Amino acid sequence: MTIRIVDPIQYPDWDRLVLYNTDYSFFHTSAWAKTLVASYGFKPAYFIVPEEGRFALMMPLMEVNSYLTGKRGVALPFTDQCRPATLNEELFNQAVRSAIHRGEERDWRYIEWRDAGYFDDRLPASELYYVHDVDLAKAGPDLFRSLSDNNRRNIKKAVREDVIVSIEKSLGSIEEFYRLNLITRKRHGLPPQPFAFFRNVFEQILARDSGVVATASHKGRVIAASVFFHFGKKAIYKYGASEATYQHLRPNNLVMWEALTWYNKQGFETLSLGRTEMNNPGLLQFKRTWGAEERVVKYHRYDLRKRNYVPLRSRTSAHIERLFSRFPTSVLRLVGRFFYKHAG
Repeated sequence: MTIRIVDPIQYPDWDRLVLYNTDYSFFHTSAWAKTLVASYGFKPAYFIVPEEGRFALMMPLMEVNSYLTGKRGVALPFTDQCRPATLNEELFNQAVRSAIHRGEERDWRYIEWRDAGYFDDRLPASELYYVHDVDLAKAGPDLFRSLSDNNRRNIKKAVREDVIVSIEKSLGSIEEFYRLNLITRKRHGLPPQPFAFFRNVFEQILARDSGVVATASHKGRVIAASVFFHFGKKAIYKYGASEATYQHLRPNNLVMWEALTWYNKQGFETLSLGRTEMNNPGLLQFKRTWGAEERVVKYHRYDLRKRNYVPLRSRTSAHIERLFSRFPTSVLRLVGRFFYKHAG
């Protein structure tokens, strides 16, 4: 079979064809591709094998071209996981060879796959993450009973404290999220994504009925918000932000619960809670309270100069995060506006 390299933004009927693959996710969609391209100028190179109204293989890649961090192929930038969609191991191996050839032609430093199912277990993984998937097929009461005791108490506490959650798709809800995101990123010592990115999230995703913002308010003030994406019967929690001074009201628990309930009523089958770093015990503990299936996702990075797979890399960013946490928000916004187009 012949492998083609296409741009999903220009490919006719892309999203409908993606749905025929069991490994599909929101991150395979043209909406996500449009958001990344419009925000950061990344160049799509999606490897496909069309077959009778579906894709026998679909492996997304985008070229990140940076004078700071080098040119490389990533599947996909700012994406938790994006498994190549195919049931054919030989086609997968052929696509990997084609991607390496493409990288050599385009002078990429490396290629990174984020959750590539058919990679040999003997190959070293460059990064490891936990992911958690909540089964939404349960009825409402059963879904609530599947939560941990502590989580159920926190949800009830938020309700007693008159925290109110709304599910929205408006630009205003994105603006409220962004205000909280600035606070949260500073607290974690990270520059925020530029607002232009979230405006594109609104225009390409929320306004086209592929995502929602769940916002928690207390006495008329928005104190927590989370952004969710969805496609087909699958949803994913992508971004969350909140004001630390209101954490005793447990708004984040109620936000997630109301989002789970909303997706459950809409007939969705699963909600992914996104990836979690192995060394983030607080976030890991929070995600383990939702009755989700936990598994490990491997990233694989192929170094095109050394012609081998890069082994597990240690992260040494704690001192940088401490430094960023001391910067004013205005400076962090400038850093984010410059930084993210070189990251991915």
